[in-house]
Amino acid sequence: MSFRKAISCILFPLTIWYAVGVWFRNLFYALGIKRQQAPAVTTIGVGNLCAGGAGKTPHVEYLLRLLSPRYETALLSRGYRRHTRGFLLDDGCHSPSRLGDEPAMVAAKFPKLTVAVCEDRVEGVRRLLQAEVPPQVIVLDDVYQHRAIKPTLNILLTEYHKPYFSDCILPFGDLREFPSARRRARIVIVTKAPVQLNPIERHNFILHLKLRPHQKVFFSHIAYCHPLPLMGTAELPLSTIDSALVLTGIAHPEPMLQYVSQFCSATPLRFPDHHRYTPSDLKRIRQAFDRLEGSRKLILTTEKDAVRLRELAASNLMEGLPVYYLPIKIEFDSSSQQEFDHFVESVVQENVSFLDRMKNTKFNI
Repeated sequence: MSFRKAISCILFPLTIWYAVGVWFRNLFYALGIKRQQAPAVTTIGVGNLCAGGAGKTPHVEYLLRLLSPRYETALLSRGYRRHTRGFLLDDGCHSPSRLGDEPAMVAAKFPKLTVAVCEDRVEGVRRLLQAEVPPQVIVLDDVYQHRAIKPTLNILLTEYHKPYFSDCILPFGDLREFPSARRRARIVIVTKAPVQLNPIERHNFILHLKLRPHQKVFFSHIAYCHPLPLMGTAELPLSTIDSALVLTGIAHPEPMLQYVSQFCSATPLRFPDHHRYTPSDLKRIRQAFDRLEGSRKLILTTEKDAVRLRELAASNLMEGLPVYYLPIKIEFDSSSQQEFDHFVESVVQENVSFLDRMKNTKFNI
């Protein structure tokens, strides 16, 4: 029995109590004892049932790229592991300490976009709508369990290799609520799926999801781009590298390590998820880098880690270390990307138009 399984068995009584609490919470929302609000703005919720990364941030970025050219769009996140509290807008510094890792990364990649953080999503939406130019669309990151707000469009993510139908409630498993919560989603995206998925495997997987007829399902996968320097813009193909120290502070670094291993010798150096790098970490990083073989070697990290590492780089603490990060993006299979884009755009357009008509009617009265 693995250490994780042993601990899970010991904590099984807590799983029962946690499950009872989740059941009553959802019941209270179903009976209207706890109230949900549907704000007067188009909102898209992105979340998952399990604890840990299911690829929310790159899917959020996909939606922002899709919608921001046509609509005034904002991102609202909790700002996990930030050192601040309450409602905050990005001030242009894209600080992970102020905003949290993911919002800071998005703010840096979308400088013209409104990025806000707030633990209370209802309050966050209210504050965004008080802006001089209020958003027409608000993308809500990691909001599936925040039942106080009811998104216009709810998108649920589940990993191909760890789907909700084969998992259990915390702490025995990794689910934050029961698999039946899938019914709240209008779209289910199976993330990190194989690029080549044959029709039979796809059909069988969809059957296990146990979705209703009105729910749509899509499969997505991660696409890697050329590495970029931590403090620059010049791409560096991996094929030109002998060895790389793969430095990660994310939940599941294995896919990245496997990808890099296709091009060069890859040595992992793993830190905990959302790790805040300190000057003392640099000694360990330098020692691991010095042990790499080959004349053409570098340190390769993730986009999220790059956001945290830049704070050290700005203090010249990383001088002499060739640190690059590996950008990623989300791709759907060619047969479904157009369908996904069209469906999301049609829902947004219909709701934005409806809200505009309501505002005009109220003004005329």
